[in-house]
Amino acid sequence: MTNWREKVKQAETLEDLKRHLEKLDDIYPDSCHLASDQLLFMVKDGRERLVVAISKGERACEFEGETSQLGGFTVKQAHLNAKNAQVLRSLLPWTSPQALGTSGISMGLGDRLGLASPGHLKAISGTQVRPVLAQQSMRELELTNRTYVDVLDAATWAVFQAGYQGGYGADGDHLKKIEDIRMALELGFSMITLDCSEHINDGILKLDDAEVQVRYNQLPASKRQELEELYQNQRYNLQSGRTINMDLEHYRRMVLTYHQALDFMEEVYEQVIAKLDRMIDFEISIDEVATPTTPQDHFFVANELKRRDIKVCSVAPRFCGHFEKGIDYMGNLAQFEEEFAVHAAIASHFGYKLSIHSGSDKFSVFPIIGTYARTTGYHVKTAGTNWLEAVRVIANVNPDLYRTLHQKALDSLAAARKYYNVSMDLAKVPDINTLSDQKLPELLDQDDARQLLHITYGFMLQDSKLRADIYEVLREHEDLYEEFLIRHMNRHLKALGIKE
Repeated sequence: MTNWREKVKQAETLEDLKRHLEKLDDIYPDSCHLASDQLLFMVKDGRERLVVAISKGERACEFEGETSQLGGFTVKQAHLNAKNAQVLRSLLPWTSPQALGTSGISMGLGDRLGLASPGHLKAISGTQVRPVLAQQSMRELELTNRTYVDVLDAATWAVFQAGYQGGYGADGDHLKKIEDIRMALELGFSMITLDCSEHINDGILKLDDAEVQVRYNQLPASKRQELEELYQNQRYNLQSGRTINMDLEHYRRMVLTYHQALDFMEEVYEQVIAKLDRMIDFEISIDEVATPTTPQDHFFVANELKRRDIKVCSVAPRFCGHFEKGIDYMGNLAQFEEEFAVHAAIASHFGYKLSIHSGSDKFSVFPIIGTYARTTGYHVKTAGTNWLEAVRVIANVNPDLYRTLHQKALDSLAAARKYYNVSMDLAKVPDINTLSDQKLPELLDQDDARQLLHITYGFMLQDSKLRADIYEVLREHEDLYEEFLIRHMNRHLKALGIKE
């Protein structure tokens, strides 16, 4: 096999070298790019990847690494570290995240291991989907022992490896604190998902009418007067022709549920988002609560955002039914379709995308989403499912490691439930001691086992020995992981009507 170094020795120009390197097995061919009189590319070095910069003469690239001379060229070999990711983003601006806007179809693909994005990019290739590759919450960072720098850099290297120049996003997901939002933005994240759950009064739904009246009367008279004129017993006509009716009883509960959250949205927007000197995708999340967002609630929130001049790219309502981790939708499909159609019409009316959280594996509702939100656009978050595909690889190629991970999941389940609310029934998870190695991959198709493995990922990754073993297997079987990811994401894309 011809080594890339031999081609460097033989080449006369960078353009000639680029043509020859793209044909070699030890090169990621789509990573070959000319920038600032240098040829940049990524190489496979055993199970490690390296970035190489080649320049004519003695000029060395800014990458931090080993410099050598080959033929008439200066060669810099560098590790995929944070310093070099910054250099790469300066040399190739398309490796930096960017705002994706208020229309079109985007997917929050996320990558808890930093290994899934190349497969994700191949899955969406040839579609209109815009990827948000870097997507993590503070909870996920805590559980995976990663930082936002790690998350962003992994996406940067993946985009470079794939030669993807279609624009990708980086989402500071479900952030609740201004200091966390500022930190993500300072690192270059292009999207912020503001989690308003701590400011939504989830208890209003359970109060009787008399208590609702008492609490409503405790609001400042000026606020009550202003909101009553706008919403109480009012009818709003959407551009789609649908009508939103604000009856008196629902109006009061709605105001009590969301008025503090709206003030929080305004505070964050004025203190942080509005002061930015670049485009940013600002998403409002009102989904992390037990109270379903009715069409009236959604309209109220959207109209208040407009009145307060808060510009958003998307809003994530709390839909009826249940969007649990790693499994299909649980609920009444007819009700979901009826309400989703109105939610999509409201998003269209106000000019932003509808966002669907915990969207992975929701195959029964994907056709509804694709039908009603296709025109104005939508955003689907699917981050957790790529972890399960990683576990599927391990179950297929290293059954002993899988058995160890499964036991770790069982041991960690009680602690994991503090982070995730799922309805899994442990009694329905097959006893792996009764299963042959060949049967282990089938657990990734059983709902209760999927949720067991899904919500305990952090406890596996916090175990240094297990973490090292997981990464070793996935790096060794990089092509198989890509194959599984592409196949699994294609199911999502086909159900949404994006692929045939």
